[in-house]
This record gives sequence, structure tokens and C-alpha cells, in this order.
Amino acid sequence: MAFTQEHRATYWSGTLSQFLEGMLPADPQGVARTSHQYMWDMIRWMGGEDGNGNFRCRLFDQELFGVDEAIDRVVDYFKAAAAGSEVGRRLLLLLGPPSGGKSTLVILLKRGLEEYSLTEAGAMYAIQGCPVHESPLHLVPHSLRPRFRDTYGVEIIGEMCPHCRSRLDTEYNGDFLQMPVERIFISEAGRVGIGTYAPHDPTTADLADLVGSVDLSKVAEYGDEGDPRAWSWSGAVYAASRGMLEMIEILKVKREFLYLLLTLTQEKNVKVSRFPLIYLDETILAHTNLAEFRKFLQESENEALLDRMVIIQVPYTLNYKDEARIYKKLISSAAPAFREVHLDPHVLHTAAVFAILTRLHEGEEKELELSKKVRLYASEEVEGYAHAETQRLKQRMPDEGLSGISPRFVINALSNAIIQSNAKSLTTMDVLLALKDAIENDARIDPKRKRKWIDYLVLARKDFYNRWVKEDVHKALFVSFEQEAQDLLDKYLDEVEATLDNRQIKDPITNEERKPDERFLRAVEEKIHISDSGKQSFRQEVVRKAMGAFKRGEKFTLDSHAQLHNAVQQYLFEQRRDVLRLVSSSARPDEEVRQKISVVERRLVDEYGYDSHSAREALNYVTTLMAQE
Repeated sequence: MAFTQEHRATYWSGTLSQFLEGMLPADPQGVARTSHQYMWDMIRWMGGEDGNGNFRCRLFDQELFGVDEAIDRVVDYFKAAAAGSEVGRRLLLLLGPPSGGKSTLVILLKRGLEEYSLTEAGAMYAIQGCPVHESPLHLVPHSLRPRFRDTYGVEIIGEMCPHCRSRLDTEYNGDFLQMPVERIFISEAGRVGIGTYAPHDPTTADLADLVGSVDLSKVAEYGDEGDPRAWSWSGAVYAASRGMLEMIEILKVKREFLYLLLTLTQEKNVKVSRFPLIYLDETILAHTNLAEFRKFLQESENEALLDRMVIIQVPYTLNYKDEARIYKKLISSAAPAFREVHLDPHVLHTAAVFAILTRLHEGEEKELELSKKVRLYASEEVEGYAHAETQRLKQRMPDEGLSGISPRFVINALSNAIIQSNAKSLTTMDVLLALKDAIENDARIDPKRKRKWIDYLVLARKDFYNRWVKEDVHKALFVSFEQEAQDLLDKYLDEVEATLDNRQIKDPITNEERKPDERFLRAVEEKIHISDSGKQSFRQEVVRKAMGAFKRGEKFTLDSHAQLHNAVQQYLFEQRRDVLRLVSSSARPDEEVRQKISVVERRLVDEYGYDSHSAREALNYVTTLMAQE
């Protein structure tokens, strides 16, 4: 109801004379906008500045994750096209793997156009009854257009369509000021400003799907196949006029279709039989997958076509945190039975790490393990690598993200795990096993890749899940864990500074001076495999970072040094090993131990996102890990 009221509240209709007097003077630039300018205005209307002062379009924030570079390039394309750049005469082609976000990006642009056209800023007017909803300014004769430009400061570009030209002559005796004008609202369902073409069997595909054809039922009525009223204006290019034409899997269409579209993009004209050139102003946004694109590249006659396209890659994300957000979005739109199943807090992130591993390439830098690369791409601290390194790595591996596991593959594996499980709860191990099963049973994956991907499942578990679940259990068991860890870090820093300065430390309890505790320092450092010969440079680097934090007025915390963070946690974990083993592995616990187990499980549920089933499984899993260490 509110939607209808908004339409009624903003709808306007009248003659061209009334339009020129009442509506045009308020915003002549807005009325004369091209499709690219209208799209750019919509993007700006939907946008704003991020925390760094950069422009960001909010249109994509809730639906697309981890493809910011591709989105920025699309936004830049429309910005340049709106300014009159030559890129506006190129077809925009989104290229990427399946389920990578291409279709979603296009859908969001279409929804943005629909929403924007309902606002006063997005008001769009057309000749009433025009099959291509063309601008009413096309009614102004060429002889009057120079005076119009001098009066309103805008250039009229474009010609009347054959249908409106015929109406002007037959119904209004050439009096263009009496032609009816109305405000229109972009609507994909209503075929106003948005057209979509999906390819089908090339042998039966007909150009009429794009440009229409003679309507034989009306030929008898009007007596001439060349009468515009006897033409079926149902083609997708007419629906898209003034807005956007989406071409799905564009490289599957016949070559004659491509030439028509590229001519439309460059010249803003289409030619159909019995009619002069038909002027159409629309943005053509196409998408295709990599397999079709590679086939297209192999045919030398396609080089000229490629020169007339702007190709933007839309790869899979390489940030496992963004990948997990994609899973969460897909789950939120799934069936209720799926959404009601509890997932332990590391299910999505561990599955996401695995997916990212399948999308990466092992480069020349053998010392940069894949696990470190995953963490770097997620903007995490990796010792020995600055954040600036991330961009350099991506530039050296431009094909990363164009292959590997798709989000749909992971979600399908999750679905199978839910179907096979009787419990309303899934653990990370359940999902890793489901992914292993999905890989082994997928006929599309060759044996070599299957083995490699199963190794990646093991890597995701060992290098990521094991660390996360141990931290959870440890924190749940020791309430003051964070404070203990910070105290331990402060102690390490004091001991290191004294060692490097070759001075003694005053004991805080006895007030007596003593030598730095080298045994303690080595116990911490050995947790992260710092050798005796390498300890000096490691300690100097820690102190340098601590001094840097002090100069910036910041506190040196565990998050300030990734390696030391890991070392301190492992040291504390080792110190509490006996307590943890007692709590988590007592075959016949007494009342005191049972109570401790209950407290740990409850804390895992209340504070860390587990349910009772996954909390018990986490405790059992950590016990197994400890037995193996």
C-alpha cells in the first residue's frame, strides 16, 4: 500500500507545453541526463564516505562481501561514462567464476535504479505511451534546439522513435507541444528502464527477442508492415531504454547479437527492417563465466569485439572473514529447518579458510606458507610481513580467486551435514567431514585436485581451528585469562629490556635486585620456535615495537605482536595443562570436577557461541589434542 501511495504522490502527467513550463525549469540537467549519468547519480545517492574519507556505495554493503576492488572498478566505470568519457561507448562485461557475485551485483544495480526512480532526485519523464519511454525533449524540433540550449543550458541528444513520430503526425497534426508527457518509474517487472536477456539454444535464438518483430495480427489493421503501430516493441533493448540492459552469459549468444549490442553501445542506435535508425540510450551490463570467455578468446575474429568491451573481473573473495559472511547470508535466506540448526562459532570461519586455500596459488616465496597468506589476506598480523605486502602479493598472482571452491559448494556440504545429522547442532569437525565427503564424491574434480583439497581441509583444521578452539576452552576455564596473558606479556617485556640493557631487575615483592629470568624468556620463545641464535634479534624487534607503541601513546598489548601473542597463549596453556586435562578427561569425575566441567561448558555456551552439544565436543576435542602433544 505504501509503495502504491508513493507512486501516486509523485506521479505527474501533462502536455509537453505544461512540462516545459512547470517541470523542466526546476532541474533541466536532471531531465536531460543520459542513462550513464542517471546510473552514476543513483550510485552517488546510495553512497557516502567510509572511515578513510573514500567514497563507498552502500547499495552493496549487505549483499556483497570481499569484492570491493571489483565494485570500485564498476563505480569508476559509471563515473567516467557519466562524465562523457570514451568508456561510456564500451560494453561493460563482468567476468568471473560461478557464484562469485556477478549476478548479485547486477541485481543490486537494478534494484537501486528502481528505488532511485521513486525519489524526487531520480524523477524521470517520458512521452506518454512511448514503447521505448523516451525523453520528452526528443519532441523539440532540431531547429529549436539551439535556442533550447541557450535557455536551459542543456543539449538535447537523440531522435524520436518511429512510433512517437507517427503519433505526432496522425493524432496531434504535428503540434509537438500537445504531446502527452508523464513521470515514469523504473521497473524490471513492468519492463520500464530495465531489460534482461538470457541466451537459449543458439540454433533457435531469434534477434526478435532483442529488437522485436512485425506483429502480424496488426498488419491487417494498419495495412502496412512498415507502420510503427504494426511492430511488436517487445524486445529487451526497448524495455531497457533510459536504464539498463542485462545480458546473461553474453558470450553464448550469436555473433550477430554481439555486433548489434556493440553498435547500440557505441552509436546508441539499432537498425530494424522497414524503419530508420532507432535511437536508444541505455547502459548494457553483461556477465559471463571464465570457461566461455576462454573459448571466446581462442577465436581470432573476436578481437575486434573485445576492443569494444570494458572487462571487469569479479573473483571469489580471498578474505576468509568475508567468505564466512557470505555463508551467513546464504544461510539466513535458506529454509527454516536449515536456519534452526546451531553451528558452533568456528564452523563458518574454518570452512571459509578451506575455501580460500583452494583459491590461492603457491608462489615463488616458499617461505610464505599458505596459512600465513590466508591470514595476510584477512588483514591479520603476520610476523615479518607488512599489510602493504598484501597488495603486492595480489598483483603477482592476478589469477587468485578465479578458481577453487565456490560458496555454493560449501553451503551444499553444510546442507548434507544437516540432513545426515539427527542433532540440531553441527560442530566444525562435522562440517570438515561433510566437505571431505563432498570432494570425494564430486565427479567434476580430478583425483589430483581431490587429494590437494583434502590436504587443505587438514591444514584449515590444524593451523586455524585447533588454535581457535583451544583459546575458547582455555578462556572458558580461566576467567582471568586475558589479564593473566597481559601480565605475562608485561613481565616478558620487563625481562627482555633488562637483558638487552645488561641490568638487573628489582623484585616487586622482596625489593631485592636479581638477574633477568633467562629461563622464563626462553620458555616463552621456544613456544614459537625462536632459536637460541635468533633470540637476540627477536627480542630487539619486540622492544622496538613496544617503543613505537609508547611513542604513539598506545599500550603494548598482545594484539601488537602476532608471534608474541601466540607464544604467550601457548605458555599459559602449558602452565594450565594439568588442570585442563583433569577437567576435560575425567572418566568418572567426582562432584568437584563435575562442577568445573559444568561451569566451563556453561561459559562456552553463554560467552563463546556454543550450545551444550558443541561445548562438550569442543572439550573432548581439546583433550584429544593435548594427548597428541
